[in-house]
Amino acid sequence: MKISEFLYALSGLESLVITNENGQPIPAHFHVTEVGQTTKNYIDCGGTVREDKCISMQLWLAEDVDHRLSPQKLASIILQAANLWNQEDLPIEMEYQEGTIGRYDVSFANGKFMLCSKQTACLAPDQCGIPEAKQKVQLSEITSTTCKPGSGCC
Repeated sequence: MKISEFLYALSGLESLVITNENGQPIPAHFHVTEVGQTTKNYIDCGGTVREDKCISMQLWLAEDVDHRLSPQKLASIILQAANLWNQEDLPIEMEYQEGTIGRYDVSFANGKFMLCSKQTACLAPDQCGIPEAKQKVQLSEITSTTCKPGSGCC
């Protein structure tokens, strides 16, 4: 989800609900402790230099269970920080601690934001020597015109 989509979704909400992938809501008294641009400059296993940028938002739980962040307040916090990423329409990522700090993509459906797990992948499989995944086939689905059961060919 891009920051423009996030802000647009916020504009139509009366309350702010963020869930994990299982649909369990993040406790409503969460704080947003950081909003900013994260830039990652790196080289992949194939030798290609890369750069990734995103808007990072950190969620944190404190003991003040009466705290509630409105969609309008969150939008104003994001807009205050917009100069940090030069108004670029970058993807948004949220950090949230469940045992350890996790970084999540964000989606929106049915009036709720959802933290979505991120996955790793090889960025240069053609240069890394990783074989292509073999297609799994059910033996019962294989048909042959040259060898049939009882024909004596196998």
